[in-house]
Amino acid sequence: MAERADALQAALVAARKAQNRDRTLVLSTILAAVKNRQIELSRELTDEDVIEVLRRGIKTRRESVEQYQKGNRTDLAAVEQSQIAVIEEFLPPDADPAEIRAAVRAAIASGAGEMGKVMGQVMPRFKGRADGKVINAIVREELQAK
Repeated sequence: MAERADALQAALVAARKAQNRDRTLVLSTILAAVKNRQIELSRELTDEDVIEVLRRGIKTRRESVEQYQKGNRTDLAAVEQSQIAVIEEFLPPDADPAEIRAAVRAAIASGAGEMGKVMGQVMPRFKGRADGKVINAIVREELQAK
């Protein structure tokens, strides 16, 4: 099994021993998603696969935060935010926005003049290291400045 999945399992055991219910819930939910992904792919997961599951978990929780804030449920939004913080502990550090911007500029300079082509060139380079929304925003800025 991937190192990150092992780290998640170890953190779950520690959370159970500490009787930290909130952390236990988040970690067990994420580990279930990891196990489901492994079943889906019918193979052992790599760290990149686990990172993808973690990012999906964060994405769904961010969407929930937005919905709760629109519904004026700050209590539930705070719970989701704390879950995001737990999951983020297991992600690699995000790519530097300057590095993303340089890659976007290089893609534009190589002839990719529209959103889809630039994203197609840049996204694979930062898979698992940057949020798609951040990359999207930088691409939009650079295309408008062009």
